Amino acid sequence: MATTQTFDVLVIGAGPAGYVAAIRCAQLGMKTACIEEWKTAAGKGVLGGTCLNVGCIPSKALLESSEQYEHMLHGSGAHGISISGASMDVAKMIARKDAIVSKMTAGIEMLFRKNKITWLKGHGKFVAKTESGWQLEVRGDAAAETVQATHVIVATGSKARHLSGIRVDNETICDNVGALAFSEVPQRLGVIGAGVIGLELGSVWRRLGAKVTILEALPAFLGAADESVSREAWKLLTKEQGLDIHLGVKIGAIRTASRSGKSTVSVEYEEGGATQKLECDRLVVSVGRIPNTDGLGAENVGLKIDARGFIEVDEYCRTALPGVYAIGDVVRGPMLAHKGEEEGVMAAELIAGQKPRLDLDTIPWVIYTSPEIAWVGKTEQQLKAAGTPYRVGQFPFLANGRAMGQGDTRGFVKILAHADSDAILGVHIVNSRASELIAEAVVAMEFHASAEDIARIVHAHPSLSEVMHEAALAVDKRALNI
Repeated sequence: MATTQTFDVLVIGAGPAGYVAAIRCAQLGMKTACIEEWKTAAGKGVLGGTCLNVGCIPSKALLESSEQYEHMLHGSGAHGISISGASMDVAKMIARKDAIVSKMTAGIEMLFRKNKITWLKGHGKFVAKTESGWQLEVRGDAAAETVQATHVIVATGSKARHLSGIRVDNETICDNVGALAFSEVPQRLGVIGAGVIGLELGSVWRRLGAKVTILEALPAFLGAADESVSREAWKLLTKEQGLDIHLGVKIGAIRTASRSGKSTVSVEYEEGGATQKLECDRLVVSVGRIPNTDGLGAENVGLKIDARGFIEVDEYCRTALPGVYAIGDVVRGPMLAHKGEEEGVMAAELIAGQKPRLDLDTIPWVIYTSPEIAWVGKTEQQLKAAGTPYRVGQFPFLANGRAMGQGDTRGFVKILAHADSDAILGVHIVNSRASELIAEAVVAMEFHASAEDIARIVHAHPSLSEVMHEAALAVDKRALNI
């Protein structure tokens, strides 16, 4: 197995973190290659990783389709629009999702060609340290080859965590992959896990007619979110939208059966000391994700991996090995595509001798339910636990003219500011456009703005952004429109 190619930088993994890192390295004049083994069901190699192929992009496509369908059925009448006979063609919805994915992954291939990045198709693993850098093996459909690189960026992403002893076939018992490709709407859908993935996928199929039951082991709903946000989300998702969510449950036996030619699933669980059983047609297991670090050859070069499977890095994503970086879902911090992308840029610029930085405290979180949920910075409970003095400004979309015109006044903006300095410590939004509105808060916090700064900025009228303005005014108890 001969060494055939040498590079300045070799990126392992072509998800958002990896492909962005490769592009930035190439932009900075480095000879760059990216190793990626992902294949479609048809056996075609593609770039983009989990996010583009079976994660962020396809799930948002289905969320949009299902939301439009629900709006036609239940929301158009208030606008004077009468619709009858509306139906959902699930096959066409899935085909639209697949077309978007294909366009996006083809776009990354184009970017690789544009930036002269070599795509090495196959599984990459460390082999040895050499005088000039690192030796890696790439094993694909063709004969395995060994490549050399001065610097290596590990961006191998994450995979769905499965329950012990439960076989995920992505037909009857599914993870995110199978739940994005149902051929029909299940009458009864069970979901284990009330996190981001469970809520989003549960929302898709609930809007299309499924009876959705979600079983969550934790006693609190959306425990990472601000308590006021989790309370509002609970009310909207359960009482108004009909998701049947059970908290503090202990999952027991899960069995599949075939009745009248159709497979069904039964889930035994304990809730409040009593044993219950959930019967459903499909089951989605969404109990978190784990880093893809097995098979990386870490032991061959002494790359440190902790007990949970994460690669150990410093604040700049540098490992203890010279010239080796790790980014995205394989390192500490939230498993978010945009966090991984910015870590990829940082790693590339560090290799080039620049001095970038990334503040993990200003990474926005978004849950794409309806309405969306977004936040950045600290929650109120975190500030209380730390003993940080703070003030709160909150304003509802119910009092916003643009929200009224759009027919969706759900939610609010909540700003937490330091009681002494007025520095913005956290911003929390529940609204149909929360994913877009949160950007103003991220910019403000990156530039160490105060609530007064946002209160003094002119916001367009009428716009949803005015609620951010009013929340900032409310920190000083001087909101104008309530």
